[in-house]
Amino acid sequence: MARAGLTTERLIRAGAELADEVGFDQVTISALARRFGVKVASLYSHLKSSHDLKTAIALFALEELADRVADALAGRAGKDALAAFADAYRGYAREHPGRYDAARLRLDPETAAASAGVRHAQMTRAILRGYDIAEPDQTHAVRMLGSVFHGYVSLETSGGFSHTAVDPEESWSWIVDSLDALLRDRTTP
Repeated sequence: MARAGLTTERLIRAGAELADEVGFDQVTISALARRFGVKVASLYSHLKSSHDLKTAIALFALEELADRVADALAGRAGKDALAAFADAYRGYAREHPGRYDAARLRLDPETAAASAGVRHAQMTRAILRGYDIAEPDQTHAVRMLGSVFHGYVSLETSGGFSHTAVDPEESWSWIVDSLDALLRDRTTP
């Protein structure tokens, strides 16, 4: 009866939970089969390979993160939108470290184009419209925000800020304030 109820969706969700528990790099079909108490072969009717599983987890994480960010952005503009986006992104990474790592998986161009990654870029561009930033500066700003948020979250979650007396929350606020000031300064005349 161990196989009862196995679906692709259930396996992907369990894989995402496993990624949060043991790290995205440790997620395999074998590890997932052990989690359900089934033989590896039982999962191959739902997933082709560990790469297929990891891609599905990445897509799941991108969708989940996009939904969280969209909820945070609703009704906000300017600095409020920027801070809400940043906080949702950081909160997701802290709450779901394995899924966050999964969302960074390099996808083939076709899969990436059909993923929620496109929504992430659209939401970032929507925030930037509030600053009236035109191309090509808008693309530069999208890349800057992604780099700053990812860099901070990566350093923070790896313990990079635990060796100083300055509270990481203070630094986070300082960074968001500084990004807001920079973006306002770059507004198209």
